[in-house]
Amino acid sequence: MLRLELDNLSSQRIGPQGLDWESALAAHAPLLEAARQALWQRKADPGQFLGWIEVPEDTETLRQVRRFRETQDWVEALVVLGIGGSALGAQAVAAALGRGPVRLHFVDNVEPEPILELLRTLEPSKTLVNVISKSGATAETMAAFLVFRQWLEEGTVNWKKHVVVTTDPAKGLLRPYAQAEGLASFAVPPAVGGRFSVTCPVGTLPLAFAGVDLESFLAGARKANEQAQGPLSHNLPAQTALVHHLFAQKGKNIVVFMPYSTRLRYLPDWFVQLHDESLGKARDRQGREVRTGTTAVRAIGTTDQHAQVQLFREGPHDKLIQFVRLLAPSEDLKIPAVMGLEGLDYLFGRSFFELLEAEAKATAHALAKAGQPNYTLTLEKLDAYHLGWLLQHLMWQTAFLGELWNINAFDQPGVELGKEYTYALMGRKGYEELARRLRAEGV
Repeated sequence: MLRLELDNLSSQRIGPQGLDWESALAAHAPLLEAARQALWQRKADPGQFLGWIEVPEDTETLRQVRRFRETQDWVEALVVLGIGGSALGAQAVAAALGRGPVRLHFVDNVEPEPILELLRTLEPSKTLVNVISKSGATAETMAAFLVFRQWLEEGTVNWKKHVVVTTDPAKGLLRPYAQAEGLASFAVPPAVGGRFSVTCPVGTLPLAFAGVDLESFLAGARKANEQAQGPLSHNLPAQTALVHHLFAQKGKNIVVFMPYSTRLRYLPDWFVQLHDESLGKARDRQGREVRTGTTAVRAIGTTDQHAQVQLFREGPHDKLIQFVRLLAPSEDLKIPAVMGLEGLDYLFGRSFFELLEAEAKATAHALAKAGQPNYTLTLEKLDAYHLGWLLQHLMWQTAFLGELWNINAFDQPGVELGKEYTYALMGRKGYEELARRLRAEGV
């Protein structure tokens, strides 16, 4: 189960900034119902980029992914060439659940030294390279592909056997290239944007090599879909979206996403992109200036109790903290008693998970005592089903927030200008005039 704990949002816990949750939920029920109806009505239009809702139902693509994985039993290392949504989801899930014999490596930046170190470390004949770009024009990803293709050509008998492409099914640069070269390929559904793509082959293909139980992962995502269609009393993503909406109106313009799990250490990175790129918009659907919004910040418990919690508790009261906590470990470790260290006897005989749980609850309560609102999503355990459920829940939460704030949560206009500047600075054809302007501006 995925459960929602809201006690630390109440006025009894945090004072005047708190909520009477039942009253707030009832008062905003018509708004949430309108948001849900708008999303479901638009999902059939590919131009709305709501295809991520139906992807978990695509069992045929899942079978294709599994068949491909089964035929590549020679692979010892998989290199994922992708950036942003083309890497963060698979990286988060693989770090949490990956148990297979294949090592996954993510090349998601263009700093030369780490790439060179990876090339020096891997054996080309035992490496599969998965290049992921929907457009085939992502500069960082394609630069890496050009290097890895050369490396494979020099180090293998047939480099084409060592490349699999994930791209748009019909458009862009990579699709015709893959067809011309006879490369194995998978499709990114046209109606699915990168940060919502972890349940399609962008995520599932690398995760198949990581040994993740994909059937359970997608079943969990379908559970989140079920909740998003259900009555408001059971609609967890609508409820968490409302929490964010109401506290944004109270001036809480920073959202801290803090799972208490080292295995979930990459999940905040994925969430930051999902939240910030989806909801960080200057204009609403009518072109008016957006005055409500929040910035996502990453943290990990218990590590960041010793780094950021001082700020969260005693710094500016401009934050809503969203915790993720596990209800049970998959394995646990007992703390032994040691003579001469009796000052630590409160730890003797207890377990590491008991300590983790105590620290999570203590931090949440300490923040509430300081008037800092926080809530917790609890997972019954960390497995493929519950993680799939959580990720799809967070995608729904983001979609609901877009509706509540009347913005398009599925585009990213603020990213495009930086891409154009990069093309101009690198000398891409068609950008000569922009390059001249940038030089005149001293860039």
